[in-house]
Amino acid sequence: MAQACIIAVFTEFLGALLLGSSTSETIKGGILSVERFVGQPELLMLGMLCALIGSAVWVISASKFGLPVSTTHSIVGAVIGVGIAAFGGEAIQWGYSGVAKIVTSWFVSPAIAGIVTSIIYLPTRFFILESPNSLERGIRAIPIYFFVTSAIGVFYIVYKGAPGTGASEMHAGVIVGISFGVATAVTAFSWVFFVKWLRRRVIGKENLRWYHIPLVYNIKHRPMPPQPDPTETSTTDAASTEASRELEIGTHPDGIEEKAVVSTKQCDDHNVSDSSNANESSSGEEQADSESRLLMIWKKIKYLALRGIRQDVRNIGNERLKNVHAAAKKFDDDTEYLFSFLQVVTACLASFSHGSNDVANAAGPIASIYDTWRSAKVDESGSSPVPVWILAMAGAAIDLGLVTYGYHVMRRLGNGVTYLSPSRGFAAELGASLTVLTASQVGLPVSTTHCITGAIAAIGLCNGNFRALNWKVLAWCTLSWILTLPIAGLTSGLLFAFGSNAPNNFIRG
Repeated sequence: MAQACIIAVFTEFLGALLLGSSTSETIKGGILSVERFVGQPELLMLGMLCALIGSAVWVISASKFGLPVSTTHSIVGAVIGVGIAAFGGEAIQWGYSGVAKIVTSWFVSPAIAGIVTSIIYLPTRFFILESPNSLERGIRAIPIYFFVTSAIGVFYIVYKGAPGTGASEMHAGVIVGISFGVATAVTAFSWVFFVKWLRRRVIGKENLRWYHIPLVYNIKHRPMPPQPDPTETSTTDAASTEASRELEIGTHPDGIEEKAVVSTKQCDDHNVSDSSNANESSSGEEQADSESRLLMIWKKIKYLALRGIRQDVRNIGNERLKNVHAAAKKFDDDTEYLFSFLQVVTACLASFSHGSNDVANAAGPIASIYDTWRSAKVDESGSSPVPVWILAMAGAAIDLGLVTYGYHVMRRLGNGVTYLSPSRGFAAELGASLTVLTASQVGLPVSTTHCITGAIAAIGLCNGNFRALNWKVLAWCTLSWILTLPIAGLTSGLLFAFGSNAPNNFIRG
């Protein structure tokens, strides 16, 4: 859990920073007719502030109960609520150039993500996982999977281009060449070093670590350390516990002798130091109390900061999910282990795409506020570039939320919808990433939550058994999606109505 959060902190931040500007502009000017705020820019700033508050309240509240609501939904609903409260329904662009296009993506994106995920997973299942020699086939196919995954990731990053660089102006052929070149280098490395490491680690059962991969040809045979006998371990632990108990109560012969010596020594020391301790006792107690309070405060801060990453989100052994997991077909553990490395790569890609889409959507209202404050007028086009520092701030904020509060949603989606193994997780993450990144490139603010949920649901359906899906959880997810627009819109609309109609001048006597 801690390692996953550390990786996600960097990928979410970089996704928002490198690929977030296009989606933020769409949210900023594609839903609400900002021309209506011309002449009163202060109302636009107030409206965007209310939209941020309304969406944040709903997302945090839903996350508390593990409901995977969409940040995109919340921002869109909050902006709609502000527009209706300010000027009525006609201020909102309901057509396909605004809300309708976004609403369409909410239904289409889970379906597309599910289809892409199925296309990735089903060949893997039939040609590798269900093969009698699945382990050997998996080892041979791993470099191919690395090629596809790395080529996709590099292509989207270069195609979009980081702000302030000319990468986005490159010719498509140059970008494809760069992507294939990097993917070829990654594939060559995995074929030469990683495959050899896998054969020694998985087939040879050698005690190798991940940092041995580039040195795999220079490392001698490293057998696994012998596993202790459970019977001997239990006997040793019982004897150790009994010996400790005897020492504590003083029944062990050596313990009696040591206890007598310690008692005599304590009496002598007490007589010698009694007078000197009398003068220093008060200051010593104050210093000890101060240190104790500081230590207690530090422990509380540390507990609160690390509480989110110390949670168990795997849902292993959950009695309510036992039947759902039992309906899913299981495959060879060693073959599944091969895909755990690919899953790390696709998880980074999925986190990166989440940063590029959802974090950037949240930055849209902030960009509107900053733009209006800086220029003292309303940007009628709604296409002003979003400053990099706003995307960076939004990325840092979502990182904070991830490590402190994200475990609620992780627990709900991690094995809560269906049984997930490394091969299934790899396919779901890659399918969702492809959908989200493609939408981000064309400026369509799809929901990452919808995409990953649709991908996971497709994995469950690929088992060929409808009992392999937790339909109750899916129903709750769907309900939370439906409630997001009205609740976020109502909250932000009420806040805006209260703020815009509040007295703004003091009565002077």
